[in-house]
Amino acid sequence: MSLVKAKKHLGQHFLTDKGIANRIVEALVSTDKYHQVLEVGPGMGILSDFLLQRKDLETYLIDIDTESYHFLNEKYPQLGDRLINGDFLKLDFDTIFPGPFAIIGNFPYNISSQILFKILDNRNKVVEMVGMFQKEVAQRCAAPAGSKEYGILSVFLQAYYKIEYLITVKPGTFNPPPKVHSAVIRLTRNEVETLDCDEKLFWRVVKAGFNQRRKTLRNAVSAVMAKDKMDDHIYFEKRAEQLTVADFVALTQHVSKLMAV
Repeated sequence: MSLVKAKKHLGQHFLTDKGIANRIVEALVSTDKYHQVLEVGPGMGILSDFLLQRKDLETYLIDIDTESYHFLNEKYPQLGDRLINGDFLKLDFDTIFPGPFAIIGNFPYNISSQILFKILDNRNKVVEMVGMFQKEVAQRCAAPAGSKEYGILSVFLQAYYKIEYLITVKPGTFNPPPKVHSAVIRLTRNEVETLDCDEKLFWRVVKAGFNQRRKTLRNAVSAVMAKDKMDDHIYFEKRAEQLTVADFVALTQHVSKLMAV
């Protein structure tokens, strides 16, 4: 089999360190909740080699790169239709996974936020995710309230998942090496089925707050509701980065009441 060439337009940086690959696969630990796992962007299969050794998991692979697909089809003929040549962002999970499943991958950095938002949109199916991201993105996901990295992605993910920053990975462990450090994080679905507020309004309030993060929420949330409807609630005097997920839920409840008046 000829080796797959990394393609810049697909954001491909192939992991070459088998020790790290094994650690990523071993980080899938909530297998009492699922038995199927989908690897995104397997490239030449460094993670796949370890995944396919896991007897507790039924492994699926998806790669948009046709060259990778043909390489993997030759390498793992036993996969059959569990090897998918397609776009993860357009994949209809319900057609493949009847129940809960996990996602794993050394994700293309140019679509990492889109991958995370697709996971969020399917949060009641994706019960665990272990993935390699650009270090800054990983830090943003796991950032606590009050930190400069804390933002929209932090709040949305932490509303529905426990997030753990696992390891930092140096550029030299990839071919070609990226210009930035990378990091592996784990998302584990929490017990929240639905937030205790209007979820659509919650998303609007959080986005408005962080879109103007240097302003107080009184000014930022004016994109959602008129200032003259706001009262003297303490949250309106704070900035978005100062509020936890629970605070944003409470603020959304309050905004909803004010808007109804």
